[in-house]
Amino acid sequence: MAGPVRVRPLSADEDAALLQIVRSAGRQETIRVRRAVMIRASAHGAKPPMIARLLDADPDTVRDVIHAFNANGLATLDPHWGPGGPRRISAADEAYIVQVATTRPRRLGRPFTHWSLRKLADYLADNRVRIVVIGRERLRQILRAHQISFQRTRTWKESTDPDYDAKLDRIEQVLGRWPDRCFAFDQFGPLSIRPCHGTCWARRKHPDRIRATYHRMHGIRYFHGCYDITRDQLWGITRLHKGGANTLAALQSIRAARPDGRKIYVILDNLSCNKTPAIRAWVAANKVELCFTPTNASWADPIEPHFGPLRAFVIGNSDEPNHLTLARHLQAYLRWRNAHPRDPKVLAAQRRERARIRSERHQRWGRPAPKAS
Repeated sequence: MAGPVRVRPLSADEDAALLQIVRSAGRQETIRVRRAVMIRASAHGAKPPMIARLLDADPDTVRDVIHAFNANGLATLDPHWGPGGPRRISAADEAYIVQVATTRPRRLGRPFTHWSLRKLADYLADNRVRIVVIGRERLRQILRAHQISFQRTRTWKESTDPDYDAKLDRIEQVLGRWPDRCFAFDQFGPLSIRPCHGTCWARRKHPDRIRATYHRMHGIRYFHGCYDITRDQLWGITRLHKGGANTLAALQSIRAARPDGRKIYVILDNLSCNKTPAIRAWVAANKVELCFTPTNASWADPIEPHFGPLRAFVIGNSDEPNHLTLARHLQAYLRWRNAHPRDPKVLAAQRRERARIRSERHQRWGRPAPKAS
């Protein structure tokens, strides 16, 4: 009858190495620690069933480890994992999956506007280009690994202005050379008297409710805003409509903000009411240069991000009874904003507005990179 399985006598180096592995269990791989414990316990006289109960393992596993150590020494501690089954999804398959996922279904002959995981897997398994049989979970993992996610689509406008580059270059020039004499102007609106959703603190599952209305008899207004780029000051007034006379009044308030008589530069969009003959005559007589943004490129106006806090802190979560009250609240906010221009919430709202503007013009940062020749 064969005797119990026991480890052979350990050398001094082997015993020291096993002891070091056991003592540093928190920094070692779990499988190496368990095997070292099995070998040391057997060297101190413990039988395989007892070691198995101690480590919650199978007795045959303990015997296999002891036999392997007697034959191979400390090399037994390192696991030798099998290669596993052959890879079913190749790198070329993954590239094709990403290509199909980022292509509109109608271009590939499918009668819908976007893919779901099920529809995408069905198309991959039945197409004329490359057959890829894949499950939905593995498909999701591959798309995530390639940073492909399910997102909302965005719209954007491409400027067709023939003077696009010249206008942007001039705006960059005046902002870089004379920032202390640069101002910005734009109209914000239309502003209507209607309840607007927003955010506020409330008891859990008891949100603050705003009335719903279907009768808006007050018309609309436009906020004509002016911005001093150097002093970071924003001011303006609510008007009944856009018009050359209202724009001229705003430009005169900007000129009054710099009464030293030096030439100033005002960045504004190329709306027709911003360049009437009366405005051009006044500009020529008062040392003012109008720097127009290109068509469909109002994002180049520096005042645009500062309308984001207006939308978030004054319009959002509001229910004004009339335009006069709304105008008073706008002016109250402007007084607070000019006293706290670096408030973290104001800066965060400006960053969100810049991100929205960038997404609308289909760019992430700045102007488009020049095309390689």
